[in-house]
Amino acid sequence: MQTINTEPVSRPRSLPKRAWRASRHSLLAALLALAGIVPGWAATFPALVDPASQEHHVGKIVFVELVTPDLPASERFYAGLLGWTFRDVQVEGTRYAEASVDGHPVAGLIHKDVPVGVRRQPAWLSFISVRDVDAVKAAALSNGAKVLMEPRDVPNRGREAIFADPQGAVFAVLASTSGDPPDTLADSGEWIWSSLFTRDPDKGAAFYQTLFDYEVFELPSVGSGQHVILASDDYARASANVLPADRPLAHAHWLNYVRVDDAVKMSAKVVALGGRVLVEPRTDRHGGRVAVVADTQGAPFGLLEWTEADSKEVTK
Repeated sequence: MQTINTEPVSRPRSLPKRAWRASRHSLLAALLALAGIVPGWAATFPALVDPASQEHHVGKIVFVELVTPDLPASERFYAGLLGWTFRDVQVEGTRYAEASVDGHPVAGLIHKDVPVGVRRQPAWLSFISVRDVDAVKAAALSNGAKVLMEPRDVPNRGREAIFADPQGAVFAVLASTSGDPPDTLADSGEWIWSSLFTRDPDKGAAFYQTLFDYEVFELPSVGSGQHVILASDDYARASANVLPADRPLAHAHWLNYVRVDDAVKMSAKVVALGGRVLVEPRTDRHGGRVAVVADTQGAPFGLLEWTEADSKEVTK
C-alpha cells in the first residue's frame, strides 16, 4: 500500500521580487493501466474549451483524469460531495464519463477493472498544457524522465502523453486543439491548486522549469517544510513541496486540490459519503483551511479554502 504525503499545501498571496530560472508500485500500476486503455480508444472526446479559443497557457494544469475500478460509485461520490454532473462518452471497450461544474468540464473518469488479488490505489492524473508534446517528450527524456504513454492524438482533445519525472512523480501533458481554459479564479467545486511532493523540491522545480519554462519562487519555510512556487504568464500554477523525512516509504507524487467554502464541513461530508480523511483540516499560512481526503475507492485529493482576497497573480 502506498504512503500519501500529509503536509498541507502552501500558496502565494504575493511572491517575492527575486526569482530564478532555474515509487511505489500501486500508483504507477494504476496510471500504466490508463496507458493500456488508451490505444483502444476510438471516440470523439469533448473539447477542452467550447467554443474554441486561441488562448494557451504553457505550464498550466488544464485537466485531470481518474482511473477508477467502480465508475458508478465514483460518480455518486463526487456528485454528492462537489455537485459534479456527468456525461457518458462512448469509448470502444472502455467506460468514460466527463465531469462538469455548471457546464464546464473539470475532469474525466475512466473505469478500469482491477484483477482479483491485485491491490491498486486509484489516482488523479494531472494534464499540463504544452504547445508541442513531442518536443516536451524529448526534453523530459534528456532530463531523466520516463515515458509511460507515448504521444498520441485524441480526437477533439489534442495530443497528449504521460511521463514519470526523475523522482517518480507521474504527470501528463496536453496540447489542446481547442485552446486552454482562461486564467480565472476557480469556483467552488473546481480544481484550484496542485502540489508536487518530492524529496528534493529544488531538483523537481528545475526539471519542470526545463519543460515548461516556469519562473521559480521559494517561499519562506514554515517549520521544516520547503515550498517552491512554479509560475507562468505571471500566474502561480503549482507548488513543489518536500516530502516529510519521517515517511521513508512516501513516493514523489502530484496532489490536486478542489476549492471549497468550508474544509471542515466538506471533510465530514467526505466521511458521510464513504470516503476517508487522510489529513484533518488545518490552517495554512494564509489563514485558510486545507485537508487531504480520499474518495470511496481510495483516490487522494485535497480540499482547500480560497478567499476572493487571495490572488494567484505573482508580484515580481
